[in-house]
Amino acid sequence: MSGKKLKIWGVVLVVLGTFFLVLWHRFSDSPEPLSRNAVYEVRSGPLTIDLVESGTIKAREQLIIKNEVEGKTSILYLIPEGTQVKKGDLLVELDASALMDARIDQEIKVQNADAAFVNATETLAVVENQAQSDLDLAKLTLDFARQDLKKYTDGEYPNALQKANAEITLAQEELARARERLDWSKTLYKEKFISQTELAADELAEKKKALDLTLAENNLDLLVNYTNQRDLAQRKSDVSQAEMALERTRRKARADVVQAQAELKAREAEFKRQKDKLEKILTQLEKTKIISPAQGLVIYATSAQGGMFRRNTEPLQEGQDIRERQELIYLPTASSSNAEVAIHESNLKKVRKGMPAKVTVDALPGREFSGRIMHIAPLPDAQSIWMNPDLKVFTTQIFLDGNDKDMRTGMSCQAQIIVETHDNVMSVPVQAVLQVQGIPTVYVKAGNEFVPRQVEIGLDNNRLIHVKDGLKTGDIVLLTPPLKDAGKDAAPLTAPVPLPEQETGS
Repeated sequence: MSGKKLKIWGVVLVVLGTFFLVLWHRFSDSPEPLSRNAVYEVRSGPLTIDLVESGTIKAREQLIIKNEVEGKTSILYLIPEGTQVKKGDLLVELDASALMDARIDQEIKVQNADAAFVNATETLAVVENQAQSDLDLAKLTLDFARQDLKKYTDGEYPNALQKANAEITLAQEELARARERLDWSKTLYKEKFISQTELAADELAEKKKALDLTLAENNLDLLVNYTNQRDLAQRKSDVSQAEMALERTRRKARADVVQAQAELKAREAEFKRQKDKLEKILTQLEKTKIISPAQGLVIYATSAQGGMFRRNTEPLQEGQDIRERQELIYLPTASSSNAEVAIHESNLKKVRKGMPAKVTVDALPGREFSGRIMHIAPLPDAQSIWMNPDLKVFTTQIFLDGNDKDMRTGMSCQAQIIVETHDNVMSVPVQAVLQVQGIPTVYVKAGNEFVPRQVEIGLDNNRLIHVKDGLKTGDIVLLTPPLKDAGKDAAPLTAPVPLPEQETGS
């Protein structure tokens, strides 16, 4: 067996041995063995409650350059990071090929929409003209119908009636003369002055005149009782039909005009919509070239996003696909800086606005910068929740005092937030305190044993915890209290722990 395999088996045996040893200690009924320096002597002295968090240096005032092109696009040109630029310099050029094709297609749509709009405008003019022409014709037809009715009632019928009466009068006169002539002819015939033939002629003439009178009377009756009623009804109907035709023409004209107007508005709206889309595409084309709005130092957004999330961010580079509203470049506009740190939710109750902080920058060893907390995010960082739902941190801004030209955005830093400072208080290591039924408890030396004692505690700095009451200077406390007695459901502590034979820790 090779030496490498022997080493591997040795490590495995050590791990297994350690595992079984831990299990034996965990489930054994005998007191837990105490290692060297497993006790601590309580003493009074200065205590600083602080919170140390890693973070990133960021400019206090900066311009954020974002991608304003909709959808996804790629970077064709990217100015090198760290370049000092002036207002108007080209920072980023994005791929505009898809937008160029869209512009050509949209220009065709705009031309078609413009033609449809012009056609609708002319169609409306034609419809309005035709509607007015139809309306005028319908009005003229109604006027003629009314005139024909008046002409008949005031002229034609009275004339026809007068003529029929005149014909009757004339026929009566002629019949009277024919009868007189016939009577005279009969007398002459008796006297043998005229022949039988002449008498027959006068009799025939008298009959003809009688028939003429009857015919004239019949014509009058026909005129009054039939012809007049028919002609009068016809002319009244013509007037009524002309009135309804005028109303239909008026309504149709109005409907045609409204329809043409609606079509015009629709074409106008479509033309405007297509023009707006073209203008939007042209604006998007302009935004494919990102120009510097001010003088400043180019810092990639991916470089400035430090901390635990940066390792999951792809560095900004040419050829990279980017999304709409994605932050690309930061342009610091002021020399003052902030330290941005993420406070875990468990430590949030310790910090508040205005607390002092000391910041060290990894790139500037040996130098310390002072500052104060100026802003604590009201909600946990969304990116941290997305990456780890169980991790909730709150972004906190620390304003640094003074201006340092060597400090750059994106530098890693470490912030020590001063929560409390005490000149002379008692404290013990945090591992000496455990919760028993929800009450802070320590094991204090009493003779040859360690007995549990309830204490009142304050804040801790992850190393020492402030003991407000329950201990006095010189007390010896156990650093490895029995964990089996901890927890809210544990029974009250009565059994003492044997005194270890070790030296007191400091």
